[in-house]
Amino acid sequence: MKQSITLDKITKFMGFEFLGTLKSIFTGKIEKEDFKNFLRKVVVPLASIFLFIGLWHMGAKALFNTEAEYKIEKALTEQGQEAADAMRACIASGAIKCQPNTLPSPAQVWASFQTLLDDHFVIRADKETFIEKTAALNAKRLAEGKDAITYTGRPSFVDQIFTSIKTVFAGFLLALIIAVPIGIVIGLSKTLRSSVNWLIQILKPVSPVVWLLLVFMIVKTLTKNSESDSAFIISFISVGLCSMWATLVNTAMGVSSVDKDYINVAKVLKLGTFQKVFKVILPSALPLIFTGLRITLSVSWMVLIAIELLAQSPGLGSFVWEEFQNGAIDSNSKIIVAMFVIGGIGFLLDRIMLTVQNMISFNKNDGI
Repeated sequence: MKQSITLDKITKFMGFEFLGTLKSIFTGKIEKEDFKNFLRKVVVPLASIFLFIGLWHMGAKALFNTEAEYKIEKALTEQGQEAADAMRACIASGAIKCQPNTLPSPAQVWASFQTLLDDHFVIRADKETFIEKTAALNAKRLAEGKDAITYTGRPSFVDQIFTSIKTVFAGFLLALIIAVPIGIVIGLSKTLRSSVNWLIQILKPVSPVVWLLLVFMIVKTLTKNSESDSAFIISFISVGLCSMWATLVNTAMGVSSVDKDYINVAKVLKLGTFQKVFKVILPSALPLIFTGLRITLSVSWMVLIAIELLAQSPGLGSFVWEEFQNGAIDSNSKIIVAMFVIGGIGFLLDRIMLTVQNMISFNKNDGI
């Protein structure tokens, strides 16, 4: 019984209430309202997915035909009918050298996804082989006080995903550490809010590119003689500084809007400052604080791609830029794969934050 209740709570927190409806369908115990929920949360979303894929396929096919006709017409104009016929036959044969470079179809994107996964397994096998071959040598070098020989091969697509996740969580943690305490202090004092509001309003809309350049100036000087990974440091600090403002503003707003009756009760109970903050103010301000944290995490993930691209830091941003510059026939497909991966991870991060909020805060939220 307890296990069932726990499962129901987990599915509700994660926004997967339809799992309970599926259970009712298979056990034959389904009510009218449950069936409506099943249609709304399962059937309709699935239908929209198939509709999206269908529209995407038709759009990609139309663009492919337009680009193909352009290439054939160009060959006809510049080289004559024979060249145009040869171009038409080449396109029809599926030869890579003459395929139109335009929006890839869903099938092409799926094929590129499988290629990236296969490439990951090949790179992982090479890395494991390298580690096995250098194990004895590295043990000897470490015993002599020397640095171990490390694998320097190119990272796979999956490796770059984990690098980006690590960077965004480091940036998010930095934003949380900076924004929440400052937001609490600002929220407790009207005078302080008035005095620093101008600075927050100026810094909040600053572009990620500007934050990156500013952090680069400082980190480059501080890590000049250091062996640490300066690209990672620059990336996560830039992400944190760029995304922390939603949490700071929402925390200050949440703290400043706590019901005065709660504050008066804290005074009657003669609670100290820290007791008042942790037992009265923070629990009341949690819904707004978590709203800010969700926005901060979403912004962190969005700006990360641009920051990784500019900082030349390994990750999805670098992957997208390299594929764009590569210009291979499957580069567009790989970029679309990265787009869906970025969007999917962003969605999962938001659901995780929503789940944590519903577990901690008294104000439950289904999210959108």
